[in-house]
Amino acid sequence: ISPLNAIALEVTATPGARLIPRAPGLPDDWFENDGQLTKSEIRAVTLSALAPRRSETLWDIGAGSGSIAIEWMLADPANRAFAIEKNADRAARVMRNAAALGTPGLRLIEGAAPEALIGLPTPDAIFIGGGASAPGVLDAALAALRPHGRLVVNAVTIETQAELSRRFSALGGDLVQLSVARAEKVGGFHGFRPAMPIVQWRYEKP
Repeated sequence: ISPLNAIALEVTATPGARLIPRAPGLPDDWFENDGQLTKSEIRAVTLSALAPRRSETLWDIGAGSGSIAIEWMLADPANRAFAIEKNADRAARVMRNAAALGTPGLRLIEGAAPEALIGLPTPDAIFIGGGASAPGVLDAALAALRPHGRLVVNAVTIETQAELSRRFSALGGDLVQLSVARAEKVGGFHGFRPAMPIVQWRYEKP
């Protein structure tokens, strides 16, 4: 074929095709999950705090359904993500979600942090959605981050929230509480049912 030739392709979505938006916070029901899922509203805030930039690498520790890692990769095609998940069923689910949502290049590390983190490429950002209170996990994450890297940790339990409060007191950053309530039927009316509040610690490494 002559190098002067050009080929133009027009891609048209078929009726009923799932069109993935560029904004974070995909619908929860797009992710196969067993309940271990960062919900849509919290996910959008979390991705904003992680602040993905082109060609950056994320570690998603305690990946659950893989939603944070997947949306990190969707933010830019040059981004990389490593999903660390010790539960075999959830690990398999992460990869099914990645394939279904257009990020088959997501790297799965099946194992428990901090041991599973050894040898991984240096991250620009780290998200911990599960296991932050396990011995050594937060210390390993902080040590691994490159300078000016971002760490975002979400906590539901009082014990993990207390640990984040201690880290915030010692290191600074931002500590915020996120609460979401959704309207549900209450008899013939509707009322807001609150979800469990999330405490989020955001820290940028000097």
